[in-house]
Amino acid sequence: MREPPQTDEGWYALHDFRRLDWAAWRDAPQREQERAIEEGVEHLQHHEAVADAEDGASAVFSMVGHKADLLIVHLRPTLDALSTAERRFDRTALGAFTEQSTSYVSVTEVSGYVSDDYFAEDETEVDAGLKRYIEGKLEPEIPEDQYVSFYPMSRKRGEQDNWYDLPFERRREMMEEHGEHGREFGGRVKQIVASSVGLDDWEWGVTLFSEDPTDLKDIVYEMRYDEASARYSEFGPFYVGRRFPPEDLPAFLAGETVPADEADDAHGHAHGEDGGHHDDGDGHHDGDAEHTRGDGDADAEDDADDIRGELEDLDIYAGKPHGEDVYATVLYSEADADELFEEVDGLRSNFDHYDTHVKTAVYDALDRDRRAVVSIWDTASAADTAAGFLSELPDVVSRAGEESGFGTMGMFYTVKSEHREDFVEKFETVGGLLADMEGHGETDLMINLEDENDMFIASQWRSKEDAMGFFRSDEFADTVSWGRDVLADRPRHVFLA
Repeated sequence: MREPPQTDEGWYALHDFRRLDWAAWRDAPQREQERAIEEGVEHLQHHEAVADAEDGASAVFSMVGHKADLLIVHLRPTLDALSTAERRFDRTALGAFTEQSTSYVSVTEVSGYVSDDYFAEDETEVDAGLKRYIEGKLEPEIPEDQYVSFYPMSRKRGEQDNWYDLPFERRREMMEEHGEHGREFGGRVKQIVASSVGLDDWEWGVTLFSEDPTDLKDIVYEMRYDEASARYSEFGPFYVGRRFPPEDLPAFLAGETVPADEADDAHGHAHGEDGGHHDDGDGHHDGDAEHTRGDGDADAEDDADDIRGELEDLDIYAGKPHGEDVYATVLYSEADADELFEEVDGLRSNFDHYDTHVKTAVYDALDRDRRAVVSIWDTASAADTAAGFLSELPDVVSRAGEESGFGTMGMFYTVKSEHREDFVEKFETVGGLLADMEGHGETDLMINLEDENDMFIASQWRSKEDAMGFFRSDEFADTVSWGRDVLADRPRHVFLA
């Protein structure tokens, strides 16, 4: 009896593998090389910003080995958009120095192996968390993890071992076992799995991402012992490489290490005057903040590192540069709270499609007409890209970190409900103390419009030394001790200079 699982499709994927004609590149006049670099960077930035389509994602990778030099990955809502992206690269001056060593076409897919409920006629019965998970599989973000491994695979259709002869429940049982073992690599390996049945030579294209290339080896090795792989799977060639930002294309073509290290970036090495931070013309920015820091930004982060160390000496938890384990972008707006929330809620529904999105919320200042939009992400580049969209919100007046002086923010002071009024009263007392302190600019208590017990504190100082004067004070020590009884969990801190 035929029992194919139901499927749902999302974005189409193109893995465009390119081999450089290095001899022609070396022999080309400098003006031709410069034109090729300029058009290549522009093309790659344009597509990473998804300026060519309504939605999707793109990334470029430097490949290791003889099979290819470059891999350009495109995810787009339509197959036609992939075809256009492919041909437009061929029309660039850089494309003339390449040949397509191979390519792979597929479409993201979820099937009934994942959940029967998702395919139920009554969508109201589908768990919201499951729905977001599946939507993230159908419209995935390309992870920022540095290393990539791509391979095609198929299920066997031999006389003895034929996957398609097995009953549905037996196939689902093996897929569940396979998934359980894959989840053991959660946090270390991310994947995009796309179906290529009827689109390319194999049945699926699998793309793995990790910060550690040995994790790419380990997950494939260990999961081959699962019955679904050991008995019923066939694998094609493997390709491995490392992601780099488009502005590093000159370094790649010069035979230098990509991504270029931060020391090179700070001195503008091979990336042009703008540091590689691209604006697509609509105010939406792309690029990783870690690759666009100048000397002043590096000094500011050094200051933040110093202050975190000093706070640890005072037994005050300081977290990481952008939060405890996340990256934050914060914008301030003077728009009407209801109007602003409606706009943010619409963006948030799109952000929730991405696995890297943690939280986006609107906070209202306690004592003045000002709102803060806080967006929290797992990666710096995702937070920075979100800031581009959030900057389009009405009446935005500034972005945290753009003010002069030294900015400090205490985030996510989640207060026990019975102590909320006590917390607000304590803040007003401390606020009075701050107003009289040398070097203090302004401090706001911001309250989440959707949860009055979720507080956000933004504070501005003339310098790090002035801020540390407060953190070293007996009054602050008393506040920290008092907070242990009224807070529902440990606060996260963010320091932006």
